[in-house]
Amino acid sequence: MNGLDTPFMPLQPLVEGPGWIGIMSQWVAWKVLHLPQFLAPEGEPFWLWQRGQRAPKGLKAIAGIGYKQSSAHARVLCQRWGLTYIALEDGFLRSSSLGIEGDTPMSMVVDPVGIHYLADRPSLLENILQSPDSLRPDELQSARQLIELMRRTGIGKYNNAPDLDPADPLGRERPLILVVDQTAGDYSIPGGGLCEADYVRMLDVAISENPDAEVRVRIHPDCIGGQKPSCLLAAATARGVALESRPVSWASLARRARRVYIGTSQAGLEALIQGVPVTCFGLPFYAGWGLTDDRMPIPRRRARPDLVQLVAAAYIRYSRYVDPLTSLPTDALTIARQLARQKAQDAEFAGNITVLGIKRHKQHNLRRFFSSRWGQLKFSADSPMLLAEVAAQSGTLLVWAAREPASLKARAQASNVPVLRIEDGFLRSNGLGSLNAPALSLVLDRSGIHYDASAPSDLETLLEQGAFDPATLAEAARLRERIVALGVSKFNLKSNADHLVRARPGQRRILVPGQVQDDASLRCSVTHLHDNLALLRHVRSNAPNAWIVYKPHPDVEAGKRQGNLSEMLLHELADQVLPGADIAQLYAQVDEVHTISSTAGFEALLRHLTVVTYGTPFYAGWGLT
Repeated sequence: MNGLDTPFMPLQPLVEGPGWIGIMSQWVAWKVLHLPQFLAPEGEPFWLWQRGQRAPKGLKAIAGIGYKQSSAHARVLCQRWGLTYIALEDGFLRSSSLGIEGDTPMSMVVDPVGIHYLADRPSLLENILQSPDSLRPDELQSARQLIELMRRTGIGKYNNAPDLDPADPLGRERPLILVVDQTAGDYSIPGGGLCEADYVRMLDVAISENPDAEVRVRIHPDCIGGQKPSCLLAAATARGVALESRPVSWASLARRARRVYIGTSQAGLEALIQGVPVTCFGLPFYAGWGLTDDRMPIPRRRARPDLVQLVAAAYIRYSRYVDPLTSLPTDALTIARQLARQKAQDAEFAGNITVLGIKRHKQHNLRRFFSSRWGQLKFSADSPMLLAEVAAQSGTLLVWAAREPASLKARAQASNVPVLRIEDGFLRSNGLGSLNAPALSLVLDRSGIHYDASAPSDLETLLEQGAFDPATLAEAARLRERIVALGVSKFNLKSNADHLVRARPGQRRILVPGQVQDDASLRCSVTHLHDNLALLRHVRSNAPNAWIVYKPHPDVEAGKRQGNLSEMLLHELADQVLPGADIAQLYAQVDEVHTISSTAGFEALLRHLTVVTYGTPFYAGWGLT
């Protein structure tokens, strides 16, 4: 959730009263990882083993997969016992990968009325759409945001493929018509009033109605490798119609089309969201409302919702979501943003990426940040042939900025190899990297690195040129408040002792955080002060009456890095030395922070303290310090 979103509202139960929910399908019990969360408003799900004439005590409903044959026994028992049957199905923003690949659903629909893909009976979704004016303003606002996000990022039900290359000529030189295939045996085909022969008829109509266009059949991903039979593969081949079977996202293909023809596939809904006209030969849940060109009537659908109302009904109210990071119920926008972030990371690190000079025990953690389903990440040491090998693969080099070989930049430019630089992020970990605490945050820079003011960095460019939208600024404000309220810092080294600053009432209190002697930000800073001793002497000289608190750097305290000062010098220059203190506790006890280039200055800014810098850290020079 960002700062402009409506807070997640707990869902109301669709089946009233106390009791538990029976589960009879092993697939549901084993494969739907967050089933208790999806069914939480209705009751706790339990395995139903009793099949007699009377319902077990406390059972109020039975849940199964849709209206498929596998759930027939559950529906029979519901009729026998006078209970509600709850149909479960994948939601419309399901997962990053395909269900057939074992990816657990992030979204499900829970329907005690019918199920959305059966047009011969009402469903909860159809009932919502019959009264579009009942949708709340917050649901409509969420739908607008979701439409914008889906158009901008191209996410959909499945998100396992990259976008079509923008340079691809498809649909540019000649109008494109896409006919969407489905797997033979899909329950939504008879559920939407069609048989497999109707798909061949749909293909012929698409060809005859668009003589000036290139007609292509979008083969279902499950049919490409022969895992499942296709409705259109043989017919398209016999007619000489081109197959669109490339592993690219549906949204990026649909946007190239003049029109999309579908039987009952959800691809039609996603094409509508992308602003593409859709012709429906069957009766999917989004047909019959005036938004599609329908070749089969369904008179009972009398309402005329607009696209925002359709999306609000299907994605916001009808579908339920569970955050895989927290295992808690959440909303459509949270899941959509997670899917978009995963897709963006996969796209950013597609291709061949070679990581230079990372120790073996840290390689696993790096994979968590930079792996891509569409790329290959490998680790290497620098060598005379490395850049030639990377260039031959049209690859990219990833290097830890502080350990970048001096000649690498020039050699990479000569070989036309892009170099990405990484460093610890500003909320790094619970513990020190020098003690092998894994990084939970990294920064990535394509032009320089944030601590080196001698050249531009991506962060500097963002601050100079970036136009931040209100939602991003609101989210940043919330994040700052959370960081301060929780006492979070870069390393989060909590202390069992309370370290109190012992200044007199009203006395000026200055915190001087120590830095590692060979810290890259020190080496790259433009400053006349080059170490902790020079900094302390300067601060004491300029503030003789202030209470100066010196906090040694935790890496120095741990004996992992250089930067120690003698106790005699410390007591001469500082009024109080607090080794082992939680720096987040100290911020609330001082008025100012003086530093050469420490990240502590940035953390102090977040707490509205006065910050004086003697070097050129990334947060200096903007009028804030």
